[in-house]
Amino acid sequence: MSQIKSINPYNQEELASFKAMNEEEILFKIKALEKGYPQWKKKSLSFRSEQLLKLAKKLREKEASLSKLIAMEMGKPISQAKAEIEKCAWVCTYYAENAKKFLEPKIVETDAKKSFIRLEALGTILCIMPWNFPFWQFFRVLAPNLLLGNVLLLKHASNVSLCSNSIRELFLELKLDFSICENLIIESERIPNIIANEAIKGVTLTGSEKAGASVAESSGRALKKTVLELGGSNALILLEDANLEKHIAEIAWARFQNAGQSCIAAKRFLVHEKIYEKFKEMLLTQMDKLIATNPLEEDCTLGTLAKESLAIELEKQIQDSINLGALLLKGGGRKGAFFESSLIEVENTQVPVFQEETFGPLAVIKKFSNNAEAIKLSNESPFGLGVSIFTENHALAMEMAAELEEGAVFVNSMVKSDPRLPFGGIKKSGYGRELGEEALKEFANVKTIYIK
Repeated sequence: MSQIKSINPYNQEELASFKAMNEEEILFKIKALEKGYPQWKKKSLSFRSEQLLKLAKKLREKEASLSKLIAMEMGKPISQAKAEIEKCAWVCTYYAENAKKFLEPKIVETDAKKSFIRLEALGTILCIMPWNFPFWQFFRVLAPNLLLGNVLLLKHASNVSLCSNSIRELFLELKLDFSICENLIIESERIPNIIANEAIKGVTLTGSEKAGASVAESSGRALKKTVLELGGSNALILLEDANLEKHIAEIAWARFQNAGQSCIAAKRFLVHEKIYEKFKEMLLTQMDKLIATNPLEEDCTLGTLAKESLAIELEKQIQDSINLGALLLKGGGRKGAFFESSLIEVENTQVPVFQEETFGPLAVIKKFSNNAEAIKLSNESPFGLGVSIFTENHALAMEMAAELEEGAVFVNSMVKSDPRLPFGGIKKSGYGRELGEEALKEFANVKTIYIK
């Protein structure tokens, strides 16, 4: 079996090394969940809600140590890591507090004496998670599924194996006498065999388009339900009347939070020609305020990328785009896994930085002359996760929202995930929804009961 290493991207220090689990260890984990599932499912809704509230409390109690682990293992600034842990606590609390409303049977009037719809759990859900939000990405799947009565098998990104183990430890501290969450430390090539295991009833993945296609293929062969949250190349549209003074800090944050390593980051800024130069100057000023230092420092606002290979890939996308006529206005340099905050201007939209997902602190700007052109440029992307529109004309924003091919449209706000709202995309951004009430239906038996 291969060794899986956790490397601090800031200084390349090896934090830990793990021997990949063998087949026997994998099956042991799956069987533990098989035994735990019927016990968890039979517990009352109030009991399951109580465990979610306990998880929220533990997350808050351990915020300092968990956020430090995130910062060390994938380079996220410590302040942003703390916010991630708090958001995980929020999602647990949200589902616990809304349990009865979400899961009470829905009465439907028919010719029967009584007919209703009830949501019931399926069993073990395989969760294949990425490294960019090592706690949040999993907890937003975890909370609704545990509430429903499902149990979870976590296959985390290899470079955040310490985070994976720390999540498992949270469940051990619940002191349940059965298992509801297990984690695997394995190579990605082992996933198809796990999906084929009869105990696995559904698969959710957050990751790349390539990984999503592979998981969908394996899951389709095994007739397993999937939810795929894949890449994004979100547009942020600034109309002529956008209030730049009010929103510029959030607009910049929409791109540079987590060093730009987010599927919902604003990667393409589409700016009306009448405010284009003003916006460009204001954005550059905001970028100058970013503080790039050790992610463990409280004042750090721009950390490293999670791996040096990611910085190398971004560097290539920028250079290939420059070769095709794009103009680099700021940044573009890297040192190891660190990448400078960068701004690139495009005329030709067929360049890599406009057509591909860029996972790093790079903003791409393109001017437009009318709203129809802005919609066309936004929809030109093969992705469809989310888009932001900044304007004082809300009626116009609503008209544009109807024409944008996206899973979400945010007006005068950056695109963000919120426990109260469904989250997911269309086109090559995947399918299915996390969060909101809709998340409870993805891995549920939507059971019809009819009494004549």
